[in-house]
Amino acid sequence: MVKLYEVARVIRTKNAGPFKLTIDIFLNDLNSYMKLKSKLSKELIAKLYNIREELIEGIYFVDSVLGVKITIIKDIPSDDLRCSDVYGAQQHGPLIDLELD
Repeated sequence: MVKLYEVARVIRTKNAGPFKLTIDIFLNDLNSYMKLKSKLSKELIAKLYNIREELIEGIYFVDSVLGVKITIIKDIPSDDLRCSDVYGAQQHGPLIDLELD
């Protein structure tokens, strides 16, 4: 099995305003991109991030650049004192070891 971090050129997260987090993934090759595209779902993301599916605004595929953008509505806004990652920059961990069939 190949893991996502082995075939991804970029895996990063960032805030999209104070209420949303985006995850960007760019793959190295079409075959890996198609495997990821067939595997990703709101159900899978919810399970990996231990969140409700309703918090996943969308999973968007950009075929022309072999890219994926996942948008998640944050439970705690980035300007809240309880927020543990104000920039949303280190939230890609649950995805890096995702196994692609």
